Amino acid sequence: MGNFQDNQTEKRRDGGSDGPRGGRRRRAPRPATPERLEKAAYHYLERFATSAENLRRVLMRRVERSAQLHGTDRREGEQAVSALVEKFLRLGLLDDATYARGRAASLHRQGKGARAIRMALMQKGVGEDDAAAALDALVEEAGTEETDLAAALAYARRRRLGPYRGGAPDEGARSERCDRDLAALARRGFSYDVCRTVIEAEDVEALEERLADGG
Repeated sequence: MGNFQDNQTEKRRDGGSDGPRGGRRRRAPRPATPERLEKAAYHYLERFATSAENLRRVLMRRVERSAQLHGTDRREGEQAVSALVEKFLRLGLLDDATYARGRAASLHRQGKGARAIRMALMQKGVGEDDAAAALDALVEEAGTEETDLAAALAYARRRRLGPYRGGAPDEGARSERCDRDLAALARRGFSYDVCRTVIEAEDVEALEERLADGG
């Protein structure tokens, strides 16, 4: 009995028969054939809205891993990915203009300014024309300044910046907080004027009413 327990203890120390720490070994990715790439593309599109270029990047990462692990041909993989992207564009499963508008609206609701939204769209592979059109759509709703002002207010409210901070700090602390809050909004892509309008507002309710009334 003692020997059996000692053996079991030793197995646990060594990770048992299933591998290190008793866990299962992670299975290596399979070769990136055209069929598997297409299946992966559909699975990705079911989960995420994306641009044509971003889907290309996602699939090309699979092609690169496959070439490294299995010696598959990168050129053939790249051709398969290009064919899939073109197919999805024809089918309407990829539409950069629609994606850009939806993404821009979502980022705006999160409290990002026009510059930050443009940069985020470009990072996702959206072209300059589609990014500009998406921003124009936001502007049409409220105007450039009002659009950024609404997003800046939403972010300041969520992060308790500027007039949304509680308490009444002394003058020195107020100045330090003001500079820190201005920097926080600036990092979100808002202009200096918009940052100052929000952070230095003495009557935030009036500011919010102005936006609710359409300026």
